[in-house]
Order: sequence, then structure tokens, then C-alpha cells
Amino acid sequence: MKSLQELVHSNLQGQREGIYSLCSANRFVLEAGVIQAELDGTQACIESTSNQVNQFGGYMGMTPADFAAFVRGMASDMGFPGGQVILGGDHLGPHVWRDQPADIAMGKAAQLVGDCVRSGYVKLHLDASMRCAGDPGGTGVALTQEVVAARTADLCRAAEAAWRSLPPGRPAPLYVIGTEVPVPGGEENAGVSGVSVTRAHDLEHWVSLAREAFLARGLEPAWERVIAVVVQPGVDFGDDWILEYDPEKARELRDCVERGRGFVLEAHSTDYQPAAALAQLVEDHFAILKVGPWLTFAFREAVFSLAAMEEEWLAARRGAECSHVREALERVMLEHPDHWKDYYRGDDAARRFARKYSYSDRSRYYWARPEVQQALKTLLSNLTRHPVPLALLSQYMPAQCLKVREHRIFNVPADLIHDKIQEVLGIYAAACGAPAPS
Repeated sequence: MKSLQELVHSNLQGQREGIYSLCSANRFVLEAGVIQAELDGTQACIESTSNQVNQFGGYMGMTPADFAAFVRGMASDMGFPGGQVILGGDHLGPHVWRDQPADIAMGKAAQLVGDCVRSGYVKLHLDASMRCAGDPGGTGVALTQEVVAARTADLCRAAEAAWRSLPPGRPAPLYVIGTEVPVPGGEENAGVSGVSVTRAHDLEHWVSLAREAFLARGLEPAWERVIAVVVQPGVDFGDDWILEYDPEKARELRDCVERGRGFVLEAHSTDYQPAAALAQLVEDHFAILKVGPWLTFAFREAVFSLAAMEEEWLAARRGAECSHVREALERVMLEHPDHWKDYYRGDDAARRFARKYSYSDRSRYYWARPEVQQALKTLLSNLTRHPVPLALLSQYMPAQCLKVREHRIFNVPADLIHDKIQEVLGIYAAACGAPAPS
């Protein structure tokens, strides 16, 4: 099993090898990721974002230490070696505290980075690209790249200090720097006008500035552990559109990597890309693929299918009480609209449709709500005690029905949900060079 650094080296040598990173708080998604990694004989890379997990709890109510314990405990319960889990932090920086002055926001970001390292995170994406209160320029004016580079190096210095405080033998942090430069136009119009693919000149300029900032702070050893740079390869998605990868537009980026800069590229927003596009991204040295909403989208598809089967199978059964999980989700989203109201457009009907079926999948923020969890628990219990007949399973989940008939999975809700998510994970695994399943 290759380490993350070895995978990066192999990719730079021209082999189509890479790794996909799960950015999700959904337990079913993370469990499916562990199952897929075990199936492929690979490591499982699992990341938390700065607003999802931080020293104040984030929206998951977890600190980095809590999240690390959660993931490792889950892997242990599944018999998956903890050493094969790569913990990562995504967009670690002042984003969560950007409404505060820069010195305060950066101080909190530095604490978060240090906490991540002390909790066993190995892969750190340092992102200081966002403006803080009081930064020069008006709203919407980007920070200068020199300021971003300096703040990125300051975050790295905090990470290195935290690592040096650990007992000898703990893995050194590996760094990913940058963001989608230049910043994409935004989800509302990107499907119509496209997004700007990062120019090779901008990438090289940014790397030069970052290296200079690292070296000015005595971070030469840390710079040698910068394994990837985040850029915009020209992929994105919105509520009802997907912008597919065009390798010709990213040719300059590929050539830049092949000129021997010593790093690969990391691609965000790769969700819903065709299998061939994901494979081409890895071949073009986007050796790290981030995926998140597509996985919870698949989870939601599975749950909705199970709920439809539950109604068909149990609604008329005496003494049975259906879960009404779809209704519970909708009710909670209406009662707590903060996670979707600024993202979904149109009239009431369009927004109601988007709450269920949008590719952006803002419903992912609501599955952990107690009311929804209780409904989901009822659904799983009902269909565990009363397994769905194969003829009904064939109607709503035909691929999973075939696997049940072939004795590859069991006809229980957890297996059906995991397998539905693994349909997506299998595409990423194949793109990253995993052998085809036998």
C-alpha cells in the first residue's frame, strides 16, 4: 500500500495513480468510504472543513480531537486498521472568523491548524485566501497574493510548532496550499458562462510567492512537504447543471506540473463528473480529487428509495408505523432555512424541488437533526424487521437487488445504502488507479 507521498511521486512519474478525499460529515458516507478502501486495498482519506469541525465545535459540534476519535472509532468498529486512515483538514484558515479583524481571525485559524496536527491530521489544506474585517480594499476585492502567501506560511508555522510538540515518531504534516485561483464566478452563473481555468502563469507566480514566504520563516523542511496546489481545472456544478472537465483547457496546468515543480494538483468540486473525466483529471496530474455532495446525494437517493418501498410494503400493514422520513427532512429544512435559503433560487415550487433534488445537496446539513435522525432510525428498523421483497427492491434499487440476488450484499437497509454510495466511490477508485473489482 503506497503512502500519500508515494502516490504523488508515482503520479509525477506519469502513472495514473491518485487518491480521492471524502469531505463529509455523514456517517453512512464515511462507512461506505472505509468499505470501498478495504475492497480496493487502499487508504481511506477523510477530511473535515474548518466550519464543520473546529476548536469551538463547528456545525458538527466536534473539535478536531473529537472528529479524529469519531473516525478512528468507526474504522475500528469496522475492522479497518487505523493506520490506513488519512485524516485531513480542508480549507483550514480564517474563513469561519472572516468577519473579525485579521489578527484575531488568523489567531483562531492558527489554533485550529495546531489542534488538527495534535489530533493526528496528516494532510492539511492551508487556505488564507479570504478577506477578514479591516483588510484593505472594499467588499469583493481579493487580497493580494503576497498577503495570502504570508498568511499561508503563518498557518504552516503553527502546524510545524504543533508537530514538534508531539512525541518523536509522529508523521510529519503534508501540506496542500492555494485555492481555486482565480476565484470562480459563483454557482449562480458558472453553468452558463463557465469558470476560469487557472492559468499556468498564475500558478507558477503563486507557488513562487508561497515558497518565498515559507523560506522567510525558516520553513524549508515544511516546504519540501508541500505535495499539492489547489487550482481551478474548469469543473463545477450547481443546482441543476454540471460543468465537465475539458482537458484541452487545462493543458497548460498539466505542462506546468510536468516541468518538474515537484507537486501535483488538487481538484475541488469534482462531484458528478463522468468516469472518463475523473480518470483524465488524474492523468493530468490532478492526483487528489475532492468529493462530497455527490456522496450525500447518493445517500439521499438511497434513503428516498427505501422510504418509497417502506410506504408500498408496510403502509397498509396492521400495526406498522411508517417513518415519513422525507416529510421530516422537509419540515426541518423549512424550520431552519439558514443552510439553503441563500443558495436556492426561483419560486416556492422550484425551491421545494431543489431542497430534495439539487446537485448542491444542501439537505446534507440536516440529516443529523434529531427529528430527522429519529425518522431515519424508524425507517431502518422497519425495513430490517420486514425486509423488502426482491420484486419491490428491483423497482427502486435494481443494481442493489441484483447484488442481493448474487449474495454480494445483504437485503438490509445499511448494506443497501452503503452500496448505493459505493456506486460513486467505485468511479473515483477506478479513476485513481484501483484495480477493477473481480
